[in-house]
Amino acid sequence: MIDNMSMDDTIAAISTPVGEGGIGIVRISGPRAIPIAREVFRTAQGKRLNVAGKRRVLYGIVMDPATGEQVDEALVTIMPGPASYTREDVVEISCHGGLVPVRRVLEAVLHCGARLAGPGEFTRRAFLNGRIDLAQAEAVIDIIRARTEAAMRRASRQLSGLLSSEVRELRRELVELLAGIEGRLDFPEDIDELDIPASIERCRKAVARIEDILKGARHGRVMREGAMVAIVGKTNVGKSSLLNALLRHERAIVADNPGTTRDTVEDMVDIRGIPVRLVDTAGLREVDDAVERMGIQRALAAMQSADLVLVVVDSSQQLDTQDEQVIDQVAGRPAILVLNKIDLGCRLSEDVVGRFLRPVAAVRVSAKAGLGMEDLRDAIYRSVTGGHVEAGADPIVGNLRHVVALEAARDSLLSAIEAFHRGLPSDIVAIDVRESVERLGEITGETASEAVIDSIFEQFCVGK
Repeated sequence: MIDNMSMDDTIAAISTPVGEGGIGIVRISGPRAIPIAREVFRTAQGKRLNVAGKRRVLYGIVMDPATGEQVDEALVTIMPGPASYTREDVVEISCHGGLVPVRRVLEAVLHCGARLAGPGEFTRRAFLNGRIDLAQAEAVIDIIRARTEAAMRRASRQLSGLLSSEVRELRRELVELLAGIEGRLDFPEDIDELDIPASIERCRKAVARIEDILKGARHGRVMREGAMVAIVGKTNVGKSSLLNALLRHERAIVADNPGTTRDTVEDMVDIRGIPVRLVDTAGLREVDDAVERMGIQRALAAMQSADLVLVVVDSSQQLDTQDEQVIDQVAGRPAILVLNKIDLGCRLSEDVVGRFLRPVAAVRVSAKAGLGMEDLRDAIYRSVTGGHVEAGADPIVGNLRHVVALEAARDSLLSAIEAFHRGLPSDIVAIDVRESVERLGEITGETASEAVIDSIFEQFCVGK
């Protein structure tokens, strides 16, 4: 746990982004939240708060308790626990947005005895007080970081407890199975013989349910984390035009002279609900210019780290050795061969395309005329998601931690099934089933280590 973090403390932090805005919010949570608000806040009539046990929103003035000076006008929202985000008494002071007023309100609150909250400490308290489980806590940060509506929907479903309820039901059934196995070991004379075929069937059903949850996990992960797509090719094949066409706005400079793009140009785009980072790269060719050579090195680096590579060729011209060299460099990587400039007439025969088509998909487009762009977006979507989930279908798992735990739980059950079939002693089977129960518990937090919990909440911003 974070040093000096105590549930007995009253914590406070700024909960709105730093900078100018219409409203800035200082959040307070803990046993002294309301008394502290009473010290720093006066109603419009100059009175102290008198809101014991009441949910209220009041207009008034925040005062500096050290000097008695007026800090700012504000609305104070009182939320007595347990009906609050943290299940503690919570007060939110909504003042004017801006660096100075929000900071001064926070300073007044800290002066009265609150401690500055650590990253994610409000949500950690919601978890520790049983309002949400660990998977739901992770959904909070996924909602904050969501870059597409589809990612937002998936995170909202997780926050509502959809994944947690599935995992808890699975874990409950396995705990019952484990209790039967261990009960037979501890009290062999008092408990009936273990029904091996029924126990195997229960394990198989649990495996099937885990596999159902894992379906679309790759889609869920790229929806949550995004995908990097590098656009590569020789000079003047239309890479920058393709970037602009995918973004639907002018992001990269387009010119007829070769070597216009000398560095990587990046931007985000929503492709069928997937946040995609497009990287336009310098044309790959032999050059003497030191600056352009650095751009080519960056292009190669982007290609190596990308989740998907768009190899762009000019379909109005025959492939040359430079095209073939680019395609060779992409060999073995997930790629789409983009046959650009189809508006100028396609001179590439199907046989020539087929030579390079086998390991990759191929899409014919005209970035300049906007032809074939929806086909390309579909191809990108299928490639980065694995093509297993239809657009618009939101998987309930996308967090790598959850995927690893589910796969480990499944593998332990498969080991238990094998142990049953081999006639191994029940205590050996119990070890596998217990391991599966433990791994499922890591998802919701029942068996997660303190280090795992710390690492999750450290990802949050201060104030959430």
